[in-house]
Formats: sequence, C-alpha cells, structure tokens
Amino acid sequence: MQGSSRTALTSTRRVLNGTLSGLSDPKATARDLFAVIDVMDTNATLRRAFADSSRDADAKRGLAQRLFGGKVGNEASEVLTAAVGERWSSERDLSDALEQLAVEALTASAEKAERADSFENEMFRFERTVASDAGLRDALADRGRSGADKRGLVSRLLEGKVSEETLFLAGRAAGNPRGRRFDRTMEEFLAGIASRRGQSQALVTSAVELTGEQSERLRAALSKMYGKPVQTNVVIDPEVVGGIKVQVGDDVIDGTISRRLDEARAHLSG
Repeated sequence: MQGSSRTALTSTRRVLNGTLSGLSDPKATARDLFAVIDVMDTNATLRRAFADSSRDADAKRGLAQRLFGGKVGNEASEVLTAAVGERWSSERDLSDALEQLAVEALTASAEKAERADSFENEMFRFERTVASDAGLRDALADRGRSGADKRGLVSRLLEGKVSEETLFLAGRAAGNPRGRRFDRTMEEFLAGIASRRGQSQALVTSAVELTGEQSERLRAALSKMYGKPVQTNVVIDPEVVGGIKVQVGDDVIDGTISRRLDEARAHLSG
C-alpha cells in the first residue's frame, strides 16, 4: 500500500481495536467483514463509490450505512464506516485493508480463546502441506472447481484437527482467493495474523527438526535483532545438509552447509 492507504489502514485499525476491546465477538466481526468484502469484490460500481477520494466522506459513510446497516453487526459496520471515510490510493487497497482487518479480528478471537499460537502454527503448517503436495496444490488452483468445492475439500482435510479459526480462514484462502494464488493468499493471511500479534515472522529452513531449546534461542536472538517478538516457522529440507537459513521479510541469513558448498564450488570453478 502507498502512503495515503497506509495512513487510512492505521486509522481504521484503531477503530477495529476499539471494538475488540469491548464485549464484542471478534469472530463474528471477522465473518461480517469478509462478507462485506465479497459484496465489494463482485460490484465494481460499489468499490469505486467507496474508494473515490473526490466524493464527500459523509456521503460514503451514509452509503455504507444504507447498504450494510442491520445486515452486519455493529462492530463490523463501525469499521466499514470508518474505512470508507478515509482516503485510499486505489479501490483494491480499501478491500485489501478490510481483509487484513478481518484476519486481525479472527486472530483476536483466537487470542480470546488462548489459542493464538496454535492458530498461527496451524495456518503455516497447512500452507506448507499444500506447497509440498502437487495434487492438492493443483486441486486448489483448478479454476474449473468452484469456491464452495475447494472450501469443502479443505474442510474434509482439516475438520476436527484444527481450531475453528484455522478451518474458516484456510477455507477462505482456498475458496475466496480474490484473484490470487492460494500460497499468496495464505502469505497475506499469515502477515495479518503476525500484525495483530505485534510480531514478525521468520521462515527457518533446517535439515533436521530444531529442539525446543534451539528454537527458543533462535527466537530470542531474532527478537533482539528486530526489536520485537519474532515467530519462527520451521521447514525441514534435508537438501540444506546442515545449519539453517532464516528469512524475515526481505532479509535472508543463510548459514546452511549447502550454501557454503555452493560457494566453494563457485570459487574452485572460477
């Protein structure tokens, strides 16, 4: 997002956080916001009307109230009304921001149930499962299959094995990707979860599973380096031979033996 959209997102997030600090049901708020996004994604005229910076902000708020008042909960209505009154760089930025806030509301639901860690880990593990299974990856990418069919597939795979937040959001990524690939959608959702939790994500690639002590030391070192909590998600890849590779955003720290071997080969051949 560009400047004005980032400012608008920050302002609208404050409204969401205000609703979450009360006695609201965060999961219901998340579902309502996703429902609003679905309407906007199928109605180009409405998207333009909400995101048009030349239109009066009060008029846009009034339109939101007329269309969604009484159809979504008060909390979601309050967030939507705040969002459409802001200035957005593009129509997509507005709907993307609402999506991120919906993910953050769902994360708040997991926090309330004291399962935020497992929610984040389940989402990451499912993304990795799909990435490593060509048949499942192709099934979720098949444009000939309906969104409902893809959501059903995810439900059959995960129901009874993960939290209700994971089941809902993974199904959403599969059935309502909003023009993105499944992996990209999951990446966006994981970023939203991390944003709500006030932490960064580190993708750790290792030849073997890390021990609890190793994981904790790595997490502490990364948190100190970045000045905030860092969630470590570990991928096992025997091809790295030994050592680990850590990626946090665009930063990559590659301490694997495979990298050193590649460098040695390059040096010898050069």
